[in-house]
Amino acid sequence: MESSNAEPNRFAFGQGAFGAERPLAKLNQTGPKFLSSNSKRAIRDFLPAQNPKKKLADLLDAHSQTSNDPGQPLSAEHLIVYVFGSFSNTLSLSSSDYDTSIFINRFSEESESIKTPVQRSSVSISSKQLLMEAATAISEDRADVAWEILTRLSAMPNPMGTYSDQKLIEYMLFALKSRVSPVDNPPPVVELFTEDHVLSAQSIYDVSPCFELGFMAANLAILEAASEQPSTNKLHVIDFDIGLERQYPDLLCALPRRQAGNQTTLKITTLADSFNGEERLRMVGDRLSKLAANIGVRLVFNIVSQKLSELSGDPLGCEANEVLAVNLAFKLYRMPDKSVSRENPHDGLLRCVKGLAPQVVTLVEQEMNGNTAPFMARVGEAMAYYGALLESIESPFPRDIAEQARVEEGLGWKLGNTVACEGRERVERCEVFGKWRARMEMAGFELTLGAYWFNRGYTVKEENGGVCLGWRGRTLTVASAWR
Repeated sequence: MESSNAEPNRFAFGQGAFGAERPLAKLNQTGPKFLSSNSKRAIRDFLPAQNPKKKLADLLDAHSQTSNDPGQPLSAEHLIVYVFGSFSNTLSLSSSDYDTSIFINRFSEESESIKTPVQRSSVSISSKQLLMEAATAISEDRADVAWEILTRLSAMPNPMGTYSDQKLIEYMLFALKSRVSPVDNPPPVVELFTEDHVLSAQSIYDVSPCFELGFMAANLAILEAASEQPSTNKLHVIDFDIGLERQYPDLLCALPRRQAGNQTTLKITTLADSFNGEERLRMVGDRLSKLAANIGVRLVFNIVSQKLSELSGDPLGCEANEVLAVNLAFKLYRMPDKSVSRENPHDGLLRCVKGLAPQVVTLVEQEMNGNTAPFMARVGEAMAYYGALLESIESPFPRDIAEQARVEEGLGWKLGNTVACEGRERVERCEVFGKWRARMEMAGFELTLGAYWFNRGYTVKEENGGVCLGWRGRTLTVASAWR
């Protein structure tokens, strides 16, 4: 989608390639000190690849060929280099004086358009003020005043600013109208349980490096846990919400490099529920099985139909001679907690997971205070969070029209549900990492995952033990590993 304020040389996110020669040539001179010349050459060969599914596989290939000890897990430094190198054509690599950080800075010698920072556009001040005035009126039970403001805003011409600004105003306007008049403007609730929303979420994850790196950080934690038990080539991942299946192709491609010469067995166990029925899960298993067969990994895909409160190691097929990992990527924020349900399935799941004694638990979540926050705070959070997310994925290059429509529709549903709904109808109840951390620690888990920092609009930093992935200082997702 085109933007009037777009930076001329900014690369379309999700394309997975560098577009210029000179930044690549610069790599040999400015590459990180921890990379050998062979590793740098492997990066140059890797960066033009167009298939995002190959990122982690090719990365592991390069590691196995250039590392003194290919059996050791890949460092997070290499991961950051590869992932973010695949999303921009204006990055160069530079080493850091710190053992726990890597700084990947923009190649600033290429053109004036790169030297000059992109001016961040903002939502039209008058439109934003009107939205907040309407939200204030709603919070004060003055529905007639709120409706008058929203009607006036609807009649205004499109605000000045970028395309992402306009979409943010459109989504927020609909959300507030749904809050005031849900009969005439039904808020999105059922939509968040449909196949269309699953597809929209997959598209969002594909076009945003924040989500992409979150999944890859979870995979890295799982691979590191597996490397700690070299005596077994059996890895068992329990995933309570595999309907998105986004991270498993990369994990499958990485596994054959872990134990050269021995066939790796990956067992995935998932639960059927009202959202992910057995038919859908069987289709997921069939797709992953075909991929596993092509790359030489033995895949065992189990579907369990049982209530979370009744789960234990037996129905989940846990065995003593396997590395056990539990993946909670984008799962907990869709589960009711004690503020919604007396049964509190949210904390019940964490107790169940702790009882399984896994080697690692991976947690990836959106970073937004959208659960127990009061209405006005939630409106402000939604506007800031989705404004940053929309801006981060805005591209001067046109994407596939169908994918663009899916992304926009999915984000509109998510924002509308966050602002317009209460109780059980608020399907997505995002939290900030501090709250996830408190809940995990109360359940008996300890953090294990470190973090790194990236500087070019997108940021990767460590905060309170989590890997915070964001856009221009606003954290969008947080990844963490526990045991």
